[in-house]
Amino acid sequence: MGAAGAATPPPRAERALVAFVRQEFEAPVAAIIGFAEILLEDARRSELGGIVADLERVRGAGLALQALVGRLLDAGAPADEAADGSGFAERLRHDLRTPLNAVKGYAEMVMEEAHDRGHDAFGHDVRKLLQAADQMLAQIDALVGLAARQGAPEATAGAGAHRVVDRVIGSIQPVSAREGEGQAVASRILVVDDTAANRDLLTRRLSREGHLVDEAEDGRAALHRVAAERFDLVLLDLMMPGMNGFEVLCRMKADPALRDVPVIMISALDEIDSIVRCIEAGAEDYLPKPFNPVLLRARINAALEKKRLRDRERAFTRQLQSEKDKSEVLLLNILPKTVVARMRQGETSIADRFTEVTILFSDLVDFTNLASQMPPAQVVELLNHLFTEFDRLAFERGLEKIKTIGDAYMVAGGLPEPRPDHAAAVADMALSMLEVVNATGVSLGHDLRVRIGVHSGAAVAGIIGRHKFIYDVWGDTVNTAARMESHGEPNRVQISGATYHRLRGEFRCVLRGPLEVKGKGLMETYFLEGRRSPSSR
Repeated sequence: MGAAGAATPPPRAERALVAFVRQEFEAPVAAIIGFAEILLEDARRSELGGIVADLERVRGAGLALQALVGRLLDAGAPADEAADGSGFAERLRHDLRTPLNAVKGYAEMVMEEAHDRGHDAFGHDVRKLLQAADQMLAQIDALVGLAARQGAPEATAGAGAHRVVDRVIGSIQPVSAREGEGQAVASRILVVDDTAANRDLLTRRLSREGHLVDEAEDGRAALHRVAAERFDLVLLDLMMPGMNGFEVLCRMKADPALRDVPVIMISALDEIDSIVRCIEAGAEDYLPKPFNPVLLRARINAALEKKRLRDRERAFTRQLQSEKDKSEVLLLNILPKTVVARMRQGETSIADRFTEVTILFSDLVDFTNLASQMPPAQVVELLNHLFTEFDRLAFERGLEKIKTIGDAYMVAGGLPEPRPDHAAAVADMALSMLEVVNATGVSLGHDLRVRIGVHSGAAVAGIIGRHKFIYDVWGDTVNTAARMESHGEPNRVQISGATYHRLRGEFRCVLRGPLEVKGKGLMETYFLEGRRSPSSR
C-alpha cells in the first residue's frame, strides 16, 4: 500500500485493492451491527434485561470495529512498515481482533442466557451475527497470508482478492484512455448560476465538449429562457438569491411543457437532505462544487443519453398512436362503433335480433347501359360522388350504412343501437337521396334516375366472415325492402304498409294499391311524397 503523505497518489491498482478490502471488511461489520440491533429490539420487547445489556456491548464493539476499519484503511501502510505490507497486515489483525473477540464473547453469552431462559428463537439471529464475525476473522487471516506470500503461485483467499481487483481494473478502462474514442452528441444546455465566474467556467468547459451553451443569471431568467426556447439539459445552481434552484426545479416539473427537460442540480451545499429533496422533486442528478471535470462530463453525457432515449420512446409512442388512430378510422368505416367496442372486449361471434328496424334499398335505373357509354374512370367517379353524398346523409341522420353492391346502396335505421324514430330518419334520407341523384344528373348532363324501396320490421344483424368481414343484416324485412325497390318506379320512394303506418302522422304518402310482389303475394304499398306541414299534422 502507498506511503502516507506521499506527494503522488497511490497507483490505481493499489487504490482498487484498498477499496476491495474495505468492501470485504465493511460487509461483515454491517451485518454484526445490524443483527445486534434486531436482537436488541426483540430483547427489549420481551423485557430481557440481562440479555439487553450484553447485546448493547455487542453493538458497541461492532461500532468500534466499524470506526477502526475506517481509520486503518484510510491511513494505509506507514512508510516504516515492511516493504511487502506484512507489518501493516499484522497490525490490522492485532487491532481488529480485540473488538472482534468482544463481539464473539458477548454474543455467545447472549445465546447461552437466551437458551437458559427459554428464548431459543434468539439463536437464529445470534448465529448469523457469529457467522459474520468468523467471516471477518477469516478475511483478516487471508490478508495477512497474502502479505506474507506476495508473489507465491498458490491460490489463497488474498490472491483471490487480487484477481478480482485485476479483473475489475482490466474491464473498466481509465477515462483518459477513452477520451479520444468519440465526441458526445452536441446538445443545447442552459447554465443557471448567479456567479458569473461559475457560469463562464461551465460554459467554456461544455463548449469545448461540442455543446451549445446559454446562460441565465437567476431563477426567473432561467424560467423565461426554458419557456421560450428548447433545451436538452439545464444545469441549475441550488443556492441563488431571489428564486432559488429548488423553486425553479419545482416550477419546471409542474409545467407539462417543461417537465421532461432534464435538470442537474449544482451546489456547494453537500447535504444529503437537499440532495434527496431535489431528486424527489424530479432532478436528474446532483453535482457538488467544485466540479470534477471527469465526473461532470460523465453525468452530463448520461443525462443527455437518457433524454435521447426518452425522446425516441415518445416519438415511437406517437407513431404507434398515429397508426392506431388510422386503423381506428379504417375500422369504423367498416363496422359500427358499438360493434368495434364489443370485438375489443373479446366477443368473437356477434349477432343481435332487433324487433324494430327500417331497411332502405336504392338502385340506379338503367345504369348498366349508361356505364357502357362512359370511360371506366368516369363511371367510378360518378358512383363515388353519389355514394359519398349518401354516406353524408346517413351520418347526419345517425343511420347505419350496410353496404354497396355495384350501383345499389343499402342503409338501415334502428341498429346497432335501437331508436324509436328509425322509420322517419330513413324516410328523410330517402327523399334527400332523390334530390342528390337529380342534382348530379343535371350537373353531369346525364339522365340519372333511382328507385328506392323501404320496409320496416324485425331483423337480425351481426358480423359475417373472418376475412374481410362485414356488418350485415338479414331476414324477411331485408328481403321485403329489396322487393319494394325492385318493384318500384324511377325517382320515387316506394314503402310498404308496415312503414306507412309508422310514417303517416308526419309524412305525406300516396296509396299505390295492392301490388303483386314476388315471393310475398299481394302487398299494400305507398309512394312517399314528403313531410307534412305542421298544420296538416
